Amino acid sequence: MSHNDWSSFLDEMDGLTPLKQDTLPASHASKRDAATIATRRKAAETSAEAALPLLSLDHVALLRPDDMVSYKKPGVQEGVFKKLRLGKYPCDARLDLHHHSVEKARDALLNFLQGCLRRNLRAVMIVHGKGERSQPPALLKSYVSGWLPQLPEVLACHSALHQHGGSGCLYVLLRKSEQAKQDTRERLQSRQG
Repeated sequence: MSHNDWSSFLDEMDGLTPLKQDTLPASHASKRDAATIATRRKAAETSAEAALPLLSLDHVALLRPDDMVSYKKPGVQEGVFKKLRLGKYPCDARLDLHHHSVEKARDALLNFLQGCLRRNLRAVMIVHGKGERSQPPALLKSYVSGWLPQLPEVLACHSALHQHGGSGCLYVLLRKSEQAKQDTRERLQSRQG
């Protein structure tokens, strides 16, 4: 900056009254604010995997081995649910829970769904078996069928068609990731434009 520029600047500033500061100086920030910021930062950095709830191993409503399972979150279109029920969505991944304890099945289910979400998979199959020989019958089926509606990423599930495993398997429809939603919006806009 030249001497003339500086002189012009000072001439312009002559007669102005400085504003009083209306915020606390940074040096007076409380330790709680720093802790809050650190907590928020850590929460923001935590992946969706950690956001999945810890599903209960305590009580479950028992199903029978041949019971059909059907669940749909509010807002899921009937046409989408019908397509899921009829096995029209290609299953992008499959989890077989045969011979798992309830606790191991829960861990395997959560890990499986987390992996599916990371890979942006939408329709998957979970094989829980009918549980005809378990005591009580259909125990694992009952737990899996009770857990899935609790997960925000699960939009719908339905017992599979006979040729895909029948009442021993579930078709599961997962929520789209934000990136997949954006891709769909862009694809629709390019068709319209």
